[in-house]
Amino acid sequence: MSCGISKAEFLEQEAPRLEGWLNNNMHGEMRYMENHFDKRLDPTKLVEGSKSVISLLLNYFPSEVQNPSSYKISKYAYGTDYHFVIKDKLKELLQFMKEHIGDIEGRAFVDSAPVLDKAWAAKSGLGWIGKNSNLLTKQVGSFYFIAELIVDVDLEYDLPVTDHCGSCTACIDACPTQAIVEPYKVDGSKCISYFTIELKEELPVSYKNQFDDWMFGCDVCQDVCPWNKFSKAHSEPLFSPHPQVLEMNKKEWKELTKETFNEIFKKSAVKRTKFEGLKRNIEFLKD
Repeated sequence: MSCGISKAEFLEQEAPRLEGWLNNNMHGEMRYMENHFDKRLDPTKLVEGSKSVISLLLNYFPSEVQNPSSYKISKYAYGTDYHFVIKDKLKELLQFMKEHIGDIEGRAFVDSAPVLDKAWAAKSGLGWIGKNSNLLTKQVGSFYFIAELIVDVDLEYDLPVTDHCGSCTACIDACPTQAIVEPYKVDGSKCISYFTIELKEELPVSYKNQFDDWMFGCDVCQDVCPWNKFSKAHSEPLFSPHPQVLEMNKKEWKELTKETFNEIFKKSAVKRTKFEGLKRNIEFLKD
């Protein structure tokens, strides 16, 4: 796990970016992105009396990947749902801080509140926002979760790092649906992750045969990123996948039953799309 700290204050540079992204409808049907605009940009409006944002990264890069003749699941969803795993770790850290520093009040956030995770991680020096809009690091690439503790004490703040994407356009060139509309800007409404997880309606026929066999999420822009050559396998047992996630082939996925779905994904983030959603995605991928 990596840790960086920044001052809890208004994210001045992010405000026009977020406003433009929403105005251009790049959030698609993710209407929740329109809510709590002020809180997304100012943690002091989210957590009263907050002074510091502690950003944390937790690696999820797996030691093994799926059977190559399978429909694909994004690596972050292989094991136990990260929301539960990380929330517990953050509560432990907050308790540790209370014991060693004194009376601290704070709240833990894991991708479930109006917090701009990547912006805070970049501000605290944990990496830079890449052309695929993911947080990248020279040390371990980008396969990690981002979480925050927002606390009411002043701490020593870290400084941002420089951008190391250079002239590389690997992620832009590789995106199956051209969702990276320009460097550093992703149209969420064109992203395979959006279609296979967020979109509850029928998948648009215009994108048929463009999903590159992804049935839940997509890792293409991370898989091709040169910085991910430095990814190392995680050591968190809870992120280890159910054996069937790695072993099943396309035929077996096509024949997936609700019982098998519930067994394999009992504690997984894949539950978010529900059995019917995953079946819809698989049907869309059928030859």
